[in-house]
This record gives sequence, structure tokens and C-alpha cells, in this order.
Amino acid sequence: MGVLSFWSLFRSPSAVKFPSFHKTIYMADEVSISKHHMVNHVDFFSVKRFPRRLFSQFIGSYPILLYANPSFGAPMMDVQEPEIVRTLKLDSGVRIQEVFEGDGAEAHEGDLVEFNYVCRRSNGYFVHSTVDQFSGESTPVILPLKENQIIEGLKEVLVGMRVGGKRRALIPPSMGYINENLNPIPEEFGPRRSLLSHRNEPLIFEVQLLKVQ
Repeated sequence: MGVLSFWSLFRSPSAVKFPSFHKTIYMADEVSISKHHMVNHVDFFSVKRFPRRLFSQFIGSYPILLYANPSFGAPMMDVQEPEIVRTLKLDSGVRIQEVFEGDGAEAHEGDLVEFNYVCRRSNGYFVHSTVDQFSGESTPVILPLKENQIIEGLKEVLVGMRVGGKRRALIPPSMGYINENLNPIPEEFGPRRSLLSHRNEPLIFEVQLLKVQ
């Protein structure tokens, strides 16, 4: 069979012969679709009544189809829904989020615990941390989970945690630094003053439990 080139559709007029057919098909300004007689028991179709202008418009609109309907283009990627972190509100007003649960020993009231923490204001403003922001080095604190030793709100956060776990908590002022003798508090003057200057507002603590003694 002769090969019909794409650009032959736009030549006017020209004759294209197909050896398998008993007639010549003339390609002019318009061609039509008509069913020819059966050749070797196969139905052949020739193109008719398809205006060149309409054909050009269709080719020109192909990028628009890709834009309007993504199914014509690349497949869409699956978007996973973010995990929902549930918040537990205690009677004291402390709100706790379990970031991830550890698999080590569980802390109880009265235990001596070692942990790292980051303290922020409720608007996210950084206040103090036991982990250096630049080097990543940490200086964990070791405190007993007892009254008059640690702020009450942080004690409620640590009790029930397992080693390796991490929690985030919003601690109201009434459960925070109600006096300057409560821990954890930095020894350096600048960080200490910064922390105590925000003691009358809610504070966010992110705590990671390292050890229970």
C-alpha cells in the first residue's frame, strides 16, 4: 500500500492511489468518510468531509486539552493526608501532644529523669533549649519528678512517658514558673532572664526523655 504523508492533506488537489482499492481517492479541500467495498475480507475506510481548517483548530487545541484535563497528560501523584496529632487536656489546663511514644522504661512521680527540652512562647518564639541550634550538642537536665523541684506542668508531662519518647505541651502560667526556684532553668544570666521574663504567659515545651534512674 502506498504511504500517505501527513502534509498531503494540505496539498490541493492531488491524487493518491491505493493498490488494494479499485478506485483513486482525490484529496482536495475536503475529504469525506465512506465505507469502501471489502478487500481481502477487511473493511477499509477513507477519510472524507473533514475540513483542513477544523483539523488545524483541533491540532492547535491539543495543548489546551492537556491543561484542562489532567487525564490526557501525566498521571497525578497521590497526596497523603497528614497524620492527626491528638491533644490531651488535663484538669490542670496543661495540653499534651504525644509526638512519638518511646519503648523504654516509664517515668513515675518521684523518679530521677534525664531529658532534653526546647521552650518556646505560645506564638512560637524561641526562649531556651538544652540542644544547641547550630552544633546540635545537648546538655540534658537531670531532675527529680517531685514538688518544689520542677515546674508542676512539666512534671505532668514527664510522668507516664517512656524513654525515647517525645511530647509537646502547652503549660499555663499557673503550672509554670510560679517562683524562681523551680526547674528547669538555665544557669546563664541571659537565657535565665529571657525565660523568667515570659513566666506570666503560656509556654510550649518539647520534651524528649533520655533516661529514668
